[in-house]
Amino acid sequence: MITCFIRYEIDPFKKDQFTEYAHNWGQAIPRCGADLIGYFGPHEGSATTAYGVYNIDSLAAYEAYRARLMADPLGQENYAFSKRERFILKEDRIFLKNVSMPHGALVKP
Repeated sequence: MITCFIRYEIDPFKKDQFTEYAHNWGQAIPRCGADLIGYFGPHEGSATTAYGVYNIDSLAAYEAYRARLMADPLGQENYAFSKRERFILKEDRIFLKNVSMPHGALVKP
């Protein structure tokens, strides 16, 4: 299992559009095969940083998931919405593996 962390730089005057975008992914992402942890928008501190976080079995599973997401009607609509409204200024994606599982247990090499 790997976790995808998407870091967004968003327009601080278009937080409502980002919230709508996140809500739409909340429906499409699980339907297309990833385990969505959530989308996180600005609250305190930075008004321009947001995150999307989900789990997926592997990078191979990610590629199949992305193809399903691109074919999903809500996925297509959401991509078009972000492009049209231009509330995302920058997007970075990183895949990390949880190395603390099980939490608090001693992991032997």
